[in-house]
Amino acid sequence: MTSGIELAPASSGLDRDAATRMRDAALDAAWGEPGTRLLRVAEGTRLPITTDEDQPRLDLAPVLGERNREHFYLGRVDGSALFCTAVDGSGSYPEPSGGWQHPFSIGDALSPLDVEIMTVALAITNWHGSMPFSARDGGPTTAAQGGWARIDSQGGEHFPRTDPAVIVLIEHEDRLLLGSNVLWEAGRFSLLAGFVEAGESAEQAVVREVQEESGVPLEDVRYVASQPWPFPRSLMLGFRARLATGADPEALHPDPTEISELRWFSRDELSHPSPELKLPRKLSIARALIDLWVREGDSEQ
Repeated sequence: MTSGIELAPASSGLDRDAATRMRDAALDAAWGEPGTRLLRVAEGTRLPITTDEDQPRLDLAPVLGERNREHFYLGRVDGSALFCTAVDGSGSYPEPSGGWQHPFSIGDALSPLDVEIMTVALAITNWHGSMPFSARDGGPTTAAQGGWARIDSQGGEHFPRTDPAVIVLIEHEDRLLLGSNVLWEAGRFSLLAGFVEAGESAEQAVVREVQEESGVPLEDVRYVASQPWPFPRSLMLGFRARLATGADPEALHPDPTEISELRWFSRDELSHPSPELKLPRKLSIARALIDLWVREGDSEQ
């Protein structure tokens, strides 16, 4: 991948097949195909997992019964149609052999294609769960376009939201600035991040968020890569930046409402973390950016 960063959801194995979404007849035909599969999502985040020769994978089950509007069309994989839906449990399906697991506990072990499918399904099902009523008139909405829209009583269309957020790797003299959120357990650190505000560019958001959360001034702000993050519906925009020339690296002022601790880490500390240091999960763009930075130091030796 460009920029030297590897993100699991970058797979192109899912054909979103937008044309099929737009016609109920095409959706019914796709539902009735022999190879069509359904991914169930429970409790907003729990996924059915099965194992194949010790390799965990999503449990994509054959479809049962008639299609309804709560069966959301994800597209096609290797030519076969794929739907998803929110469920309370297994229902008419057998219990998955690997149980129901949270993406944070299983995502690192899934294939890139499964991570892509998981990411889209979580984003879509959770958006529908949050949109039973119209923000325009308070009336009920119904799913449309195979799950990629909802229609209100006045015919108004509502589409899935994606909230842009920035996350930034901050460098200074072969050290990296990481912060610990007030809601995390002791010892967990990650890159600083925050949402883009109305009327703000992503680059402006990087500078503002870092200033608000740490008091650190930046320069040389550069975009690296993006990652969809369906918790709940973000697009993480990854950046790199440097401590501004002449700024004191020890003049750290964590926002007490968000950050419990700020620390500069060396490459050795991050490539060989102590048992007390908990880094971001490998599924995340935060970890991908950190690992990229560590590898760059290895290549310079």
